[in-house]
Amino acid sequence: MAKISDPLVVGRVIGDVIDCFTPSVKMTVTYNSSKKVYNGHELYPSSVTVKPKVEVHGGDMRSFFTLVMTDPDVPGPSDPYLKEHLHWIVTDIPGTTDNTFGKEVVKYEMPRPNIGIHRFVFLLFKQKGRQTVIPPPSKDHFDSRKFAETNEFGLPVAAVFFNAQRETAARRR
Repeated sequence: MAKISDPLVVGRVIGDVIDCFTPSVKMTVTYNSSKKVYNGHELYPSSVTVKPKVEVHGGDMRSFFTLVMTDPDVPGPSDPYLKEHLHWIVTDIPGTTDNTFGKEVVKYEMPRPNIGIHRFVFLLFKQKGRQTVIPPPSKDHFDSRKFAETNEFGLPVAAVFFNAQRETAARRR
């Protein structure tokens, strides 16, 4: 059971995107080989233009995982009526490896928040088997819960999110 001090609860990822879950696998998300993603930390859009390396620490080579990256704050956090927007899906990632061993079924789309501070959420689900994932029909109006239900994933096994907002010329310096 998640604690009220859990960053996923404080950041409303649990509630807005997914239901309460107990992490059972460790996931590390790193951009540009040095910028590690921590819950609630801010990253500049200019530093997340290229897909990150996502390592799965847990499971075994016979376990397969699906990685989802989504933005629940589209077009803006005060009125996210277009939520969620799908940014990336990688399936068939063997346990104890990283996303490069999986199959990219939705190409990485870099974050481009226009209004306010957006959350970019990485979810890791354990698959029932290999090559069993049905990709969503669209990146728009994506629903993490429905996607998990359609593919019989159950609750996520790991999640992490970062915040990003539009960069002004002064912020890029």
